[in-house]
Amino acid sequence: MSDRKAVIKNADMSEDMQQDAVDCATQAMEKYNIEKDIAAFIKKEFDKKYNPTWHCIVGRNFGSYDKCFNSGL
Repeated sequence: MSDRKAVIKNADMSEDMQQDAVDCATQAMEKYNIEKDIAAFIKKEFDKKYNPTWHCIVGRNFGSYDKCFNSGL
């Protein structure tokens, strides 16, 4: 196993779901070496388990800002 470790920086998920994300990321990092492949694996697993649409970012030196609205119209 590599020395890489999944780290959650910010999440709006239950503790159980966060642990599932770490477990899924660990599986992905054992299976793949390319960051986009790791992200695709995690996204597909979460889409299957928790319904679409999930976004997954893997890597360093990037910027992002997302805003979601929890209430419907």
